[in-house]
Order: sequence, then C-alpha cells, then structure tokens
Amino acid sequence: MTMNKNHKPVRIKLAHINDTHSYFEPTSLQLKLNIDNERTLEPYVSAGGFSRIATRVEQLRDDAQRQGQGMLFLHAGDCFQGTLYFSLFKGKANADLLNALNIDAMALGNHELDMGNEPVALFCQRTNFPLLAGNWDLSNELPTKDHRMGDCDNVLSFDTETQSAQYLVKEFHGEKVAIFGLSIDKMSDIANPDADTPFISAIETAKHTVENIHQAGIKNIILLSHLGYEGDLELAAQVDGIGIIVGGHSHRLQGNFTAIGLGEDDPYGVKVNDTYVVQAGYHALTMGHCVLEFDENGTATMLSGQNELLLGRRIFWDSTLNEQLDQGVFEEACDFIHGQPNVVVCKKHPETQAILNDKYIPRVRKLQSQVIANVAEKKRHVRIPDEFGGSELAPAVAHSFLYALNKRGHKVQFAIHNAGGVRTSLNPGNITVADVAGRLLPFAVPIGFYDVQGKVVRLALEGAINNALNNGVEGTGSGSYPYTHNLNFEYQADAPKGQRIKKLEIFDGKRWCEMEDEL
Repeated sequence: MTMNKNHKPVRIKLAHINDTHSYFEPTSLQLKLNIDNERTLEPYVSAGGFSRIATRVEQLRDDAQRQGQGMLFLHAGDCFQGTLYFSLFKGKANADLLNALNIDAMALGNHELDMGNEPVALFCQRTNFPLLAGNWDLSNELPTKDHRMGDCDNVLSFDTETQSAQYLVKEFHGEKVAIFGLSIDKMSDIANPDADTPFISAIETAKHTVENIHQAGIKNIILLSHLGYEGDLELAAQVDGIGIIVGGHSHRLQGNFTAIGLGEDDPYGVKVNDTYVVQAGYHALTMGHCVLEFDENGTATMLSGQNELLLGRRIFWDSTLNEQLDQGVFEEACDFIHGQPNVVVCKKHPETQAILNDKYIPRVRKLQSQVIANVAEKKRHVRIPDEFGGSELAPAVAHSFLYALNKRGHKVQFAIHNAGGVRTSLNPGNITVADVAGRLLPFAVPIGFYDVQGKVVRLALEGAINNALNNGVEGTGSGSYPYTHNLNFEYQADAPKGQRIKKLEIFDGKRWCEMEDEL
C-alpha cells in the first residue's frame, strides 16, 4: 500500500446533526436551572430549529475560515417523519431546508424508508448533497420503477465489485478526507425498503471500505452512521482505521447538561480503538461540533468539541411561550443560561426562515389553530419505563385505537402500541390537530386488528421487550417496547427465552381475567 510521504496534518472543523425529523421550527422546551443549592427555576425556552442551526453553522464556517481549517457539516440520518411538515409536504420540505443548510452529506436513516424507496428517490432528486448509504445494495433494482434509487447520481451506495461502500472525497489544503455512510443492516425489520434493494452487513462493509480507501492512498476517514450508538461503539471496536464516527438513530445527547435539567450522557467524543464516536441529540434542538486533526497515519485527535443547545433570547413561564419572566428573574435566568458553556443563544437565519415563512408555515398554522383538547399538566413519554414510571401517553394512544375500532363495529378486546410510535411528551396547555398529527403520532400507518390466541400475544410481547432491551437478541432499538390497553402482563428478564411473560391478563369490562394460551 503506497502512501503520500509528504502528508501534512489535516485540521477540520466538523459540525453535525442527526434525527432532525422535520423539526424545522423551534421547540418549546422546559429547563430546570439549578441556580444554587436551595433554589431552581423551571422556565420554558424556544429551542433549536433549522434557522438557528443555519446561523450557528454560518458562525462555525466563518471561524474555520479565519483559522485556516477545513469545514464539514454532516447529517447522520432520519430527517423524515416527526412533525406536521412531513405529514403535509413529505420529503419536499426536508429537501428545501437541508439544501438551505448547505450540508456536505447525509446518512440514510431508517425512517427515510418507512414508506419504501420511492419517497427517498424523490427526495434525492431535489437535494444538492450526497446521500451516503454504503451498505445499501441497489445493483438488482428493478428497471420498471418510475423513480429508481439507482438513477440518483447523488446516492453513494454499496459497490458489488469491491464489496465496499462508495465514498465521498473532500480535499483540504491538498490533503484528502474520505467519508462513507452506513445504515442499519436489519433495515427490513424496522422499515420498508423495497425487496430488490437489500442491506449488507455494516461491519463487513466497513472493513472492506476502509481497506479500499487505504488502497486509494487516503488515510483520513470519517464514517457517517445511522447504526445507533451501541452499533457505532461496536463497529469502532471491530474496525480499525476510522478517525471518527458521526452517528444518529439513538437520539443520544453526549455531554453534561444537568445544570439546565437535561441530564448527563457519555462525554462528547467517546474514544474506542482510536476512533471517536459522536452523536448530537435529536429534533434539531442541538448541534455538535469539534476540531479534528488527522496525522500522517490518519489517526485523529480531537482538539476540542461539544454538543450545544441552541436557544432564542427570550425566556417564558409557560409552554406556549407567551408569559415572559419579570425583569429581575429574567436577568437572573439569562445570566445563568449564558454562563453555560454548552448553551448558545443565536438569532434565526433570515434566508432559512424566509423559506419556512413563504412556502410551508401558512398551511401548518391552519392546523395549529384547531384546538381539540387541553392538558392540565405535563404528560410524559418514555420508551422504556424508568424510576419515574412508564409512558403516560402510549397507553392512552392504545386506548384510542381500541375505541376507534370498536366505534367502527369491530369487536376489539385489547390494544397494543409500540413506544416508538409515540414521538413526544405533551406540555400543559391546548392540544391541536397539529400537535397530534404532526408531533405525537406523525407516522401515517394503518391500525391493524387480528384474531389471535393467547400464546401468540405472549410471544409477541416477549419478543418486543427482548428486542427493546437487547435481552438475548441483537435488538433494533427501544421503540418496540409495548404499551397496552385492557391487557396486563409481567415480564421476567432472567427467565428462559420464550417463558418471560409470567402473567398475562385481559380486562373483560368488569374484571381482570387470565388470558388462556389456546383461546
């Protein structure tokens, strides 16, 4: 293998986002400010959104130029779904807004394939950046499709000849950096890719791709991944030669945000086997950025880096962002927030905001004005129950499914809904059509009903929980965790596989009864 002996260290400023899920506008976010040991403030702020991301990226680009650094801005997948903007406009709004952000590349996320290949192909026809899907085999795609992935020149997929990913090459001060992308290889388990375009083993593809890139004389390698956090850590441990993995899927916000009530995760830029692993939260609330230096062997050193919460200037007492803090409390809260190193207050980028205002916001506002309910206090959603309990919303959603089906004449006795189908908690205040259709239940999927035996229900519940907890199986994410209505069960994690549901009861309208396996 021949390498350039005159290699110069490559210094890059890398910005990244992931799992933005069509959250183009800011989100009303409640903070918990630990002002001192005896007192906290719990105000609401306007957080994130594409216009603030655009402003912050512009600032980072200017910094990189002044400091003589290269600049990359990457999206680690899952831009589809999530809000009313996707329900109304599908991939068109994402294409317009991501083009406006001037991202350098995006990984293919699983939610991009919820509705099959065609929406992704239409999306790629509108974008001005490459979609990196290096373990997606398009070689046998049917020629009769109206919109083929293989006809999209900006899709870098699996190369069957080299058994590796096609990759993007960026050059900084005469030195090349290769970027390739990987997606979940069990894609058909959690999404709906067309049957003629399978996914190949991510780890094997990564090994072959690194080797192929090295043979091309390039040592500096970045992986843009939608494998999930644990998948990224596993790949970093098994595959040498990758400087950094920029990840998504797991919605992990690395860093310590406890001072503002958002918890603490692993430090930013966990290092495994000489490979850094980063991930930057979800829903366009936050953005990560770091400065990397690649040496003559392609080994990366992270000189600085962190995730940042992007906020507006104003602070409020209510989730509707109408009741502002009085001046004294406002100044105290502002001083505290501005003193946090991982919080950035930034204005909305005018050009990006204009795209939203002119093309998309008017239709969304109509549905946001249709109030259907009022929530007196916050309704919390979590996928897997924790020390504070389970989701307060997913069982209610399951109840609504049962109600809707019975109203239509179907004799349904119980309902199950997976945690991943519910996408957000609900703050106190009015709930609109837009909140439900755009944020709470944004996925356009049908409600199914079946005649099943108790033993099938038992195995389905166990399988979903095993998958969510990675208990004896290599799971595909926590979204499979089941919530129910009129169905009660107990799960014993250490029992033999196939025997972990220890109690299974159904409510008959008056009392709880054991569900028989053969009935």
